[in-house]
Amino acid sequence: MADETELEGYLADLAESGRRHAEPLAAERIRARGEQRRRRRRSALAAGGALLATAVVLGGVSLTRAAQGPEPPAVTPTPTASPFVPPAPAPGEEYASELGYVYDAVLSGDTVRVTVEQLRAERGTTAPAGVVHTLTLPRGTLVEARALTDGSPADVQLDQLVSQLAAGPQWVFFIDYDDEGEVHSLREAYWLSE
Repeated sequence: MADETELEGYLADLAESGRRHAEPLAAERIRARGEQRRRRRRSALAAGGALLATAVVLGGVSLTRAAQGPEPPAVTPTPTASPFVPPAPAPGEEYASELGYVYDAVLSGDTVRVTVEQLRAERGTTAPAGVVHTLTLPRGTLVEARALTDGSPADVQLDQLVSQLAAGPQWVFFIDYDDEGEVHSLREAYWLSE
């Protein structure tokens, strides 16, 4: 029995020794992992707080700037739109006409560029409408002419009249536009230019 108690005591001492040596290592690991988790959590909270503060500040700045109104453009845009709007045909009509002087004709390849000064017809005479624009037309655009063709009515191509239309405002035409705003033909208003 003495041997048994001695053996039991020896085993108890051995178990106690194993617990003393095993527990601190496991406990240290657990404590180290817990400390890592706490550090990560603190840094995440700090980063999230900084991100939240930045978002609040930027949002406030945006709202303040929006309340002041839109910022002016960096460069003042130059107006490029012409006051000219191609006339549109009335319902049931094929073409709409613009009355105007046609001049400064320049032949360039397959096109002829002309300047048009819009006119208003008032009791058999004309008055400037205040709109001047340019048209670039195919050189084969048909022109109904009478005074330009020595008094005999004829349909001629625009490129045949470039030399006569190259000068300043002299010849008055009706310019016929289709429903897509394209020029279909020109008709000399010879009774207005006589």
